Amino acid sequence: MPIITKVSSQKRPGRYNIFLDGQYAFAASEQTVATFVLLKGQELTPKKIAEVKQFDADSKATSLASNYLSYQARTVYEVLQYLKKHDIADDSAQNAVAQLSAMGFLDDQKYVALAIKQNLRSGTDGPLTLTRKLTQKGIDPALIQTELDGIADEDWLGAGQRVLKSMKNKVGKLSERELTRKMRAKLMSHGFNSAIVGSIIAEIDLQPDEAAQVEALKKQGVKAYKRFRRFNEGERKTKIRNYLFTHGFSSSEIDAFLAGEIIPLDELAEY
Repeated sequence: MPIITKVSSQKRPGRYNIFLDGQYAFAASEQTVATFVLLKGQELTPKKIAEVKQFDADSKATSLASNYLSYQARTVYEVLQYLKKHDIADDSAQNAVAQLSAMGFLDDQKYVALAIKQNLRSGTDGPLTLTRKLTQKGIDPALIQTELDGIADEDWLGAGQRVLKSMKNKVGKLSERELTRKMRAKLMSHGFNSAIVGSIIAEIDLQPDEAAQVEALKKQGVKAYKRFRRFNEGERKTKIRNYLFTHGFSSSEIDAFLAGEIIPLDELAEY
């Protein structure tokens, strides 16, 4: 049966070299040495040696994972990937995750709940984007959906309003219809579904008044005129009409512009 003939400290603090029968056998942490009382003269069976090595590997994995978690909350998948990057064996990584989970330091459900809470308080993601981001962190989509099911549609209004904050300066520059369309597109790009999008737009009420709508028509009409001025009158009017229609103005508004009621036609060239 092998006997410990020497225990020497490494240059790295807290690590020791264990010699059996005069030959280097393995390294161990201070915790491992203390736990198994690895002293000179102690006999170690092959089974005990394997147990010591596994304990040391598990301790290293747990220490690395704990340090990783000390900076911010992580998912189980993120911790496993981190340990893999540091060449930790799968069994030790799984043991570390199990231990940290049992201690309450690693919990994907709490991670999801916290992520949703933080987003509702100060974020700009809708439920679809949150689901995608959390899934990329290795969280079970069913777990994510369970947490999202507990959130009422009206709770997303704040996040949606933050998404649209930068669009307030578009009032008076775009038609009411185009502004609404752009807001809807922006919200959906942030992961809000149609039902929530409708509620957010109705709540934020960015609809321009009549003066702002006329100003938007004037601005877009001038832009269209400059773009198509090189065409003959008939073709120019058709192109301006199509341009204004695609920018959300009604037929009556377009007719008013083309009739010179918004800007006298002989003055358009001055803009």
